Amino acid sequence: MRAALESDPVAACMVAARVEVAGLDPWRLGGELWAVGSRMDGLCFSGANLVPLRGERSALRAFADRARRHGRGCSSLVGRAELVLPLWDDLAGDWAPAREVRGDQPLMMLAGPPEVSPDPFVRPVRPSELDRYLPAAIAMFTEEVGVDPRTGDGGVGYRTRVAELVAAGRAFARFEGDEVVFKAEIGALSSRVGQIQGVWVHPAWRGRGLGTRGTAAVADRLAVMGRTSSLYVNGFNQVARSAYSRIGFAQVGSFATILF
Repeated sequence: MRAALESDPVAACMVAARVEVAGLDPWRLGGELWAVGSRMDGLCFSGANLVPLRGERSALRAFADRARRHGRGCSSLVGRAELVLPLWDDLAGDWAPAREVRGDQPLMMLAGPPEVSPDPFVRPVRPSELDRYLPAAIAMFTEEVGVDPRTGDGGVGYRTRVAELVAAGRAFARFEGDEVVFKAEIGALSSRVGQIQGVWVHPAWRGRGLGTRGTAAVADRLAVMGRTSSLYVNGFNQVARSAYSRIGFAQVGSFATILF
């Protein structure tokens, strides 16, 4: 299983990070890993997200059959576009209509330090700063995903997830007074790759290069840790794509996300 995940370390980072810590026990893993073939020619993670990792068309049909029998329990279907889109074709008729289909999300990586100077004021968020950081995280999520993460449980679950990232030293911000003007997180961290997520600049501070230099600061931290930096971005977001290119990120594939 580890060899299968390591064959595509950038795209598989989200799942590899979980397996390295939790093994394959579904309770600890927070989901199940489905495999097709004795050599795991097909591989898919089913948890809060449904993540196809590898497989030909027949394997994807098998995953769709199993997902259909289980019923939809995930909030999104995400992964390499060449796997996600045909899997969604098989599931779309049985699962509820998707809220949004994002079929073009360049997957980018940076193997080394950034090519622009990192923002020296971007640093890990301290646990005591959680209440100052959380409004920025909520604003980012709402802006990016299109729903308020506090919906349903009043924000308990989202606060817990953000608190975990802060406690692990994987939430980064630049503060001006009590206000967060830049934020980003290392959402997944495997032994080889760190996936940057949740990049956000306060609306009043946009256009000043904070997003570029702030993201460079997080990538620089990952380089010091000996990890490759990765992220994926919406294809229509030319501002973000240009910023990541200036940092040194290069596209290595395409992701797709089906949001429910």
